[in-house]
Formats: sequence, structure tokens, C-alpha cells
Amino acid sequence: MENNLVTTAYIVASALFILSLAGLSQPETAKRGNLLGILGMAIAFAATAAISQGYPIQIGSIGLGVLVGVLAASRVAMTDMPEMVALLNSFVGLAAVLVGFAEYLQPSAALSGGDVIVHRVEIYIGVFIGIVTFTGSMIAVAKLRGWVPSRAVLLPARHVLTLGMLGAIAALGFPFLTATGDVPMIALGAMTAIAGIFGIVIVMAIGGADMAVVISLLNSYSGLASAAAGFMLNNDLLIITGALVGSSGAILSYIMCKGMNRSFINVVLGGFGETASGTSKTAIEGSATSTSTGDVVDLLDNAQNVVIVPGYGMAVAQAQHAVAEITRLLRSQGKQVRFGIHPVAGRMPGHMNVLLAEANVPYDIVLEMDEINDDFPHTDLVLVIGANDTVNPSAKYDPGSAIAGMPVMEVWEASTVVVLKRGMSSGYAGVENPLFFNENTLMLFGDAKTNVNGILAQLSTTNAPAPALSVA
Repeated sequence: MENNLVTTAYIVASALFILSLAGLSQPETAKRGNLLGILGMAIAFAATAAISQGYPIQIGSIGLGVLVGVLAASRVAMTDMPEMVALLNSFVGLAAVLVGFAEYLQPSAALSGGDVIVHRVEIYIGVFIGIVTFTGSMIAVAKLRGWVPSRAVLLPARHVLTLGMLGAIAALGFPFLTATGDVPMIALGAMTAIAGIFGIVIVMAIGGADMAVVISLLNSYSGLASAAAGFMLNNDLLIITGALVGSSGAILSYIMCKGMNRSFINVVLGGFGETASGTSKTAIEGSATSTSTGDVVDLLDNAQNVVIVPGYGMAVAQAQHAVAEITRLLRSQGKQVRFGIHPVAGRMPGHMNVLLAEANVPYDIVLEMDEINDDFPHTDLVLVIGANDTVNPSAKYDPGSAIAGMPVMEVWEASTVVVLKRGMSSGYAGVENPLFFNENTLMLFGDAKTNVNGILAQLSTTNAPAPALSVA
């Protein structure tokens, strides 16, 4: 009877997880999707606890996890959300590794004959995926935080090195599956160490504009690690949950790679953004034209069709609320204002969408790149706030560029482009941007939040209603 209740609870939790993913696919239903996911996980915890022993340990570990999770999520800044996601991915990988070693040392079920080999295969694969997810995610966090170079770091003969490590990992699988005594444990430990280095090497070799894809790819790996842990523990719900996370992460990675005109293999092995991977033969000529907040206000007053293209710089400056206020003010004047979002804008999938949703920007005016690119020739003014690589014309016109072939926001087709940026430095991919030198481009230098607040203040003043005349 108890097992039937647990099975029913697992089915309900699985259905809630699927509904949660469906809800997360649209901004309007994302909140509901989150709540459904929380409910499903609560049911899963309760059902698992009902068939397990050691209630004090369970309550203590779950309580500690909830406390840490709530504190971390409530205190993390929106600009640090990519690092938070990568860190959570690493925890899932580490959990799979610990479960694998625990299952080898003390299996959760009595096994004999061929079942022992099958179980060891599950352990070996689970630990491999888990440790690669853990070390790869930690390097992703270090890159995003600036603790290690954000550019691609390419080791000499790295492909030979990675193939050699994969060969060693495969070779160590034989003694782990067949040997007795201490040999399997030594083989498992050696494989874990090599696979950990493998995870570090492959993520260190990824840089530039690929980091958002890496985050989603590591999220997919964390799902596979969860599914592997489910096989090790013979837990159907963990297998289903891991499969959902793994497949959704893989699909998202595919969509983002398609948006960059790249493949999974190209991302993992390409070292995108490294100078050696592509050197532009086109010299950038001319000089940039700077502007002021007052001039930008005049342009906004005269424009009827405005598109705002945000990037990571807007997240760093936390300027989304002021941008939202400008949007509301312009729309109240009857102007058309929309946002253009590149698939890899920011440092994680959907980063800009989350920021704009936080600032209560209407969902229907936030458009994807494919939806708005054809409208730029009919746009009066484009405000580029903190974006760089995603608006770089080199991707389309310079075959020698490191980002050649990457679909970008074709903002240069608009009548006027205003770029809000601290300076003339290249973007995350390390590629110079000729957009800054175009005749129809104006550069508004300085902190994005300061400049956006200045624009908002002047707009509010110039468009304030006239005071009513007093009647004597």
C-alpha cells in the first residue's frame, strides 16, 4: 500500500514538473510554472521521506538546503544570476559523484551476477558525467566572476590531451567493472580525477560569446547527472526529472547555437573569441562621434519608432528600471517602443528577458532577434544599452572576423543609433566593433544607469504637463 502511494506521488510530481516546464516557456506563465515546480518537488520530498529511514537526518538536511537556497536566491543580484545558475549546476554534478561513490561502497540494494556489472556501469557513467559537470561549472563561475580569463584559454595540443584523457577514462572502466579488491575503487578514483581535469580543460577552452551556451549546456549535463543518480538509486522520479532537465537544456543549447550559427561540437572545441581563431583583415577607419544625454533626449522627442537593444552592460549597471520608465513615458506620448533581444544577450539564456520582466516591461513589446531584425530599416532610433558582440556588423560583413557568420541585431540599418557604453573596448568575444564608427552612430559614454537616469530626468521635465493657470 505504501509503495502504491509513493508511485502515485511520483507520477503526480512528474506531471507537475512537465507542466512547470510548459509554464516556463512563456513569460506570462513563468510564475505559475515556478510554483508548479515547487509543488512537484515538495511532493517528491514527502514521498521519498515516507519510504526512507532516518527522519532526523532527512529533516535536518532538507531544512538546511531550504535555508541556504532561500538566502542565496533572495540575496543574489540579477547581474550575478548566471553565476548562480552555474553554481547550482555544479552542486548537482557533485551530488551525482557522491552518490556514485556511496553506491559503490554500500549499494542500496542487494545485487548478484550480471546486476553487479550493470550497477557498476551506472556508477561509472554517473560519476563521469557528475564530475565533468562539477568542474566545468566551477570554471564557468570563475570565468563569469573574472577570477580566470574570460577569453578562450587554449592549451598546446589540447585536442590530443582531451582525446588522451577520454582514452584513459575508457580504459579505467575495464578494471572497475571486472576487478576485485581495492582495484575498482582505485580505478574509480583515478577516473574521477582525470574526468575532473577534462571538465576544466574543455570549459577553459570556451570563451567569448559562447559562455551563455555553455551555461545551458552545463544545465543539460546536470540533468544527465541527475538521471544517472536515479539509475544508481533505482529512483524513477529522479530519472524522469533528470531526463526533463537534460533534454530541455540540450534543446535550449541547440536553439542558442542555431542563433549563433554554430554547432555543439563547434562550441566545445572551437575556442570562440580567441584571437588565433580568426583575425579580421578589415581595418576600422574613422572616428567615433560622442553625444550627450540632452542630444539623445532631442532624438527621442523627434522619433516615432524606437527600438531598445539591451546587453550585459545594462545588467551590470542595473539600469533596467530606468529604461522601463523611459519606455512607459515614450509610449504614453504615442510613440512605438520595442525591445530587441539577441538569443545570447547577457551571460545566460533569457538574461535580458528576466531583467525586463523584473522592471515590468510589457511582454508583448519584447521581441526576439528574428522578429525585429527586418524592422530596423524602418526604425527612427535605436538605443543600444551595453550590447557589443550581438550588434557587431563584422559578423555579417567581415569573413575574417572571429564572429563571422554569427547572426546579429542589424541595428546599423536604422536612421540613427545611440550606443550607451563606458568606452571603446571590444566585447566579450574580444572583437572590435565597427558599428561605433558608423556615420549614423552616436556614442554616449559613461555609466549606463547614470546616463539612462539623466535621459529619464530630462524627458520627464520636457514632457511634463504645463501648470494650470490660476483664475483670479
